[in-house]
Amino acid sequence: MCPSAPLQPEVLYTACDPAALDFGSTDELPDLDAALIHPRAVEAMHLGLDIRKDGYNLFVLGETGSGRHAITRQLLETERRGGEPPADWCYTYNFAEPARPCLLRLPCGRGPGLRDDMQRLVDALLPAITAVFQSDDYRGRLEALQDEEKQREEAALQALGNEAVTLGIALLRTPHGFAFVPLKEGEETLTKEEFEALPDARKDELAGHIKMLHERMHKLMEQFPRWRQDMQDRIKQAGSEALRATVTHLVDAIRPRYDDLPVVTAYLDAVLQDIIETGESLHTSTQSEGDTETTTYSGLITVQRYLVNLLVENPADGQRPVVHEDHPTLQNLVGRIEHVVHMGTLLSNFTLIRAGALHRANRGFLMLDAVKVLSQPYAWEGLKRCLTAGHVRIESLSDLIGLTSTVQLEPEPMPLELKIVLIGERLIYYLLSQYDPEFPALFKINADMDSEVERNPQNTAHYARLIATLARRDALRPFSAAAVARLIEQAARLASDAERLSTQTQPLDDLMREADYFAGAAHATRIEREHVEAALDAHRRRHERIRERYRDGILRGQLLVDTAGSAVGQVNGLAVVPLGDSSFAHPVRITAAVRVGEGEVVDIEREVKLGGPIHSKGVLILSSFLAARFGRRMPLSLKASLVFEQSYGGIDGDSASLAELAALLSALGNVPLRQSLAVTGSVNQFGVVQPVGGINEKIEGYFDICAARGLTGEQGVLIPAANVCHLMLRREVVDAARAGRFRIWPVASADEAMELLSGLPAGVPDDEGEMPAESFNARVATGLRQLTQLRREFARPLTPPKPGSKAEDA
Repeated sequence: MCPSAPLQPEVLYTACDPAALDFGSTDELPDLDAALIHPRAVEAMHLGLDIRKDGYNLFVLGETGSGRHAITRQLLETERRGGEPPADWCYTYNFAEPARPCLLRLPCGRGPGLRDDMQRLVDALLPAITAVFQSDDYRGRLEALQDEEKQREEAALQALGNEAVTLGIALLRTPHGFAFVPLKEGEETLTKEEFEALPDARKDELAGHIKMLHERMHKLMEQFPRWRQDMQDRIKQAGSEALRATVTHLVDAIRPRYDDLPVVTAYLDAVLQDIIETGESLHTSTQSEGDTETTTYSGLITVQRYLVNLLVENPADGQRPVVHEDHPTLQNLVGRIEHVVHMGTLLSNFTLIRAGALHRANRGFLMLDAVKVLSQPYAWEGLKRCLTAGHVRIESLSDLIGLTSTVQLEPEPMPLELKIVLIGERLIYYLLSQYDPEFPALFKINADMDSEVERNPQNTAHYARLIATLARRDALRPFSAAAVARLIEQAARLASDAERLSTQTQPLDDLMREADYFAGAAHATRIEREHVEAALDAHRRRHERIRERYRDGILRGQLLVDTAGSAVGQVNGLAVVPLGDSSFAHPVRITAAVRVGEGEVVDIEREVKLGGPIHSKGVLILSSFLAARFGRRMPLSLKASLVFEQSYGGIDGDSASLAELAALLSALGNVPLRQSLAVTGSVNQFGVVQPVGGINEKIEGYFDICAARGLTGEQGVLIPAANVCHLMLRREVVDAARAGRFRIWPVASADEAMELLSGLPAGVPDDEGEMPAESFNARVATGLRQLTQLRREFARPLTPPKPGSKAEDA
């Protein structure tokens, strides 16, 4: 098997030719339709928006920074122009049940007119009522009714007094009421002594008359309240009749504008009837309060109840609303009822009902971030409750957890008809699908946005239009074709694949803004490639502090990493360190030690709980490879240990399993390995090298150390052959490879890697399973046989067996 040749410089970085873009600057390009970048997701979104059935809400799956919010809003802005227009919604006073405000539905754009008309009615109503009750006609009629009632009572008392006189009894009015006293033959009353001097028969007769007159007076006193109530009813009727003409005129001035809306005319009829019936009470309460604002919330009967609370107002053009609720608490979703403090008491009424996002988005679209909804107490359950019930009922947290016991307003629920678009990570969607049984029935459509697209001429042209769209949206300078080509190359780097382009627009957008800054500092009219390069260099410098600490530690000999010479059981692995929106890699020494044992490979990282499950899996796989290749003809009698030297944090992933296998085989065969080479890649049980992530960062991390120590032409990195298509390396790495001072070898198998590392042929077993002499695998097999022989020798008894014993026979 011949070692593979190092990669040519052209393979290390796939450039984008500005001439192939066929434009001078982004000013010449139209905006991009999202369907060109995310066809599957946009198709799913159209399906969910077009199906007008319950449960066909959407969940948009996409990574953070992928532009999922902007794409969704762009699509909804297009969809809002079609479909049935939304309605305006108002809350009005419920004259039958004041604690249950009524919901009034109006055509789109008609709500503000009704609100303003009723405000003008209320403003005009108090002066009109005051004028009616202070008019001479009303006062005269009121005095006539009061005089009539007074004369009626006096006439009844006079009649009773005259009847008493005929019986010899006088009716006297005293400070304590009325009294019946016997009379003399004239008009004088009898004294107590004179009454006692009368015959018993006369005294009995007078006593009987007085008792009868008392009964008559008692009945008369019982009639007086009824007469007075009748008088009050007549006064009220007089007030209503006096109000009818004036108030009817005020209401009739509003009515013609709503003749086409029966619900509004019915409401106006109710308002008119209530004003007529309670006009005097309105006048009295207003006089007693004297302050309109206080009267509004005091709980008294006031004209403020004729106002209209415009809950939801939509534009008259009929476009459906698109609402993005960034803080989806329960009250921000379903609305709330506010309170005011009056004389130490919390009071509320229908004018203090406030709309939530569900109210505002009704007949339209509501965008929500899934994580934000799930993180708010009761918000997710409240949202599902509204979708399941088909209406929005205003709830408060205090009611849900039972903290309030006072009478609360119960507004009429609003019928709900809208599309909810949840936006979140893929993990959130799959967790909800698995653990929330209601979720699949309410969100039937998932729109999964691609994280990357194929890098072909068509998608490259689309990507250029995307860059032009982002530049215009942010009011940036136009980008030249060369600058766009550099951004496309960076998009491939972000995708960690030379044959793909990342669809994450946030890092691209940030880079464009920073390039615009450097173009402005250079007084350039458009953004060129050098401005993009300056922005990339500035970004790299901002994130270099931790990387420089690792580099300095290696260069100063504090972190032991050799880049020259050879060593047994030692190889340079490559570790990636993620840091926020960036990452870097650095070399790390991986060592292996072997001794006599029972075929066990010990992962020291796992033993001390620093190794993650994927890393432990990689070590077990390489152990299986070792047993499968060398354990068929003899038992493995080794005990090996593997470790990442000077590693003090957690390690996970299997990308170092090829390097660990190399260190282990080197220790078994006592074959030194070149320390000028670094290794990355994972292996399977058959020794096939598999691709790993972060390949560009790993190569660059080792290159930086080698360049700092001086490139000799011997240094390089071994990478999986399947990772070649992912290479988008920095310019200085490509230049060094072109000059022959740094090399990158693709390997497809563990044997290819060992040939490059050891300088020995790997060796292919013959028909009998024997390896060629002086091959690497033969050296490993020899080392394993020696360990097996040592184990057998140490397993023999220390004293010779006695003659005739079973041991001797054996």
